[in-house]
Amino acid sequence: MLESAMQEEALSASKVPPQPKVRWGFLWQVSFIAGLGGILYGFDMGVIAAALVYVRESFELSTIMQEVVVSVVLVGAMGGALGGGAIADRIGRRATLLWGAAMFLAGSVLASAAPGVVLLIVARSLLGIAIGFTSVTAPVYVSELAPPQSRGMLIGLYQLALTVGIALADLVGYWLASQHGWRMMFGIGAIPAAVFLVCILTLPESPRWLLAQNRDYEAAAVLSTYTDGPGAQVLLEDIRAGLQVKMEQRWSALWSPAVRMSLLIAVGFTVLQQATGINTIIYYGPKIFTLAGIASSEDAILATLLVAVTNVLATIIALVLVDRVGRKPLLYWGVGGMTISLVLLAYSFHAPSAFGAPPGIVATVCLMVYITCFAFSMGPIAWILVSEIFPLRVRGRGVAAASLGSGACNFAVSVTFLSLIHAAGNSVTFLIYAAFCIITLFFVRFVIPETRGRELESISSEANAVAQ
Repeated sequence: MLESAMQEEALSASKVPPQPKVRWGFLWQVSFIAGLGGILYGFDMGVIAAALVYVRESFELSTIMQEVVVSVVLVGAMGGALGGGAIADRIGRRATLLWGAAMFLAGSVLASAAPGVVLLIVARSLLGIAIGFTSVTAPVYVSELAPPQSRGMLIGLYQLALTVGIALADLVGYWLASQHGWRMMFGIGAIPAAVFLVCILTLPESPRWLLAQNRDYEAAAVLSTYTDGPGAQVLLEDIRAGLQVKMEQRWSALWSPAVRMSLLIAVGFTVLQQATGINTIIYYGPKIFTLAGIASSEDAILATLLVAVTNVLATIIALVLVDRVGRKPLLYWGVGGMTISLVLLAYSFHAPSAFGAPPGIVATVCLMVYITCFAFSMGPIAWILVSEIFPLRVRGRGVAAASLGSGACNFAVSVTFLSLIHAAGNSVTFLIYAAFCIITLFFVRFVIPETRGRELESISSEANAVAQ
């Protein structure tokens, strides 16, 4: 009997399909190109922080118009994200990324040459659409090209690249601040956009999209470019199996009893991610440091750059710890640190001499702690959670709903920040963001499940059992 069991086990093992042998050169090529998309996203979101200081002077912008120039890119991004998914399904991932790269290039050139604020707003809107196209399509494209064992790493690298783009934007802003060169700040974005465009031309279409279009021979040819014959066959079968799942086309399916709790978790958490005020630092950093007492625009931009570099380094910490420590412990520590730093920042505005140091130094330290805590917790974990929490059949629309919620809240926060400062004062404004951090802690404790090391199907099933 024992011998028979051993023979059956050996026979079963012989039927296990071979693991794909990946050609790492192709994998790193995909990683680099995906990173360029993330860098462009971060750069065009972050460059306004330094540029606004001088755009405001050039065009004599009111507070409301400053908020419009900053926030219009978010409106474009929401539209691009909503339309980008459907367009990518219709014309292909690669073609959609090409259109996004072309819009990045055109928007950067147009913004640098804008003779007035109206054309600048148009250019920023175009950049927003490009961001929406890329943020939806690039991670999907990469996940569909990459072998299963490398998908998590590539998604994490995209998030890291986004923070690098923000830091580069602040570096360019600091470099050109003495020249008041806001046009060059925007124009430099055309360089990575052109590189991104050329690099996409070197890549094939997604094999999953090709199979969905019944172009099996082309899909097999793409897979054979970065794995061996048996590995390509394994991946083909995996993709075919995935395509057997009937994807839900109705938005109303997100409110069905089997999904609605996933929707609450994803949209609620991404909205809270923005409500804690993170992008006020990205968009208005120099303004905040000026309010804190840093008189020189160059010094204020330098302080913003230090915060952005901190953001990059702390994101690396998240990539190392998120699968070892777990999602919820990092969120408790991160959001708790964000709360404390915002309260201290608010108090420093209320009592500038309370800490025995110049207010500008206190604000810089508080914001570096704040963004460090955000970057190793809410920053990457929000989007990891969104990708994990939905059942496969509604995952595309679920991620789109979370992106829309995040974008809408981001827009609301960024378009009201300066007005809130003027109406309520510095201290009250940052206490409001601290209050949202406290709400987030309760949301993490009572609503969000721990997803570390668990199968996707069990995560979505547990999350929605409460709602049924």
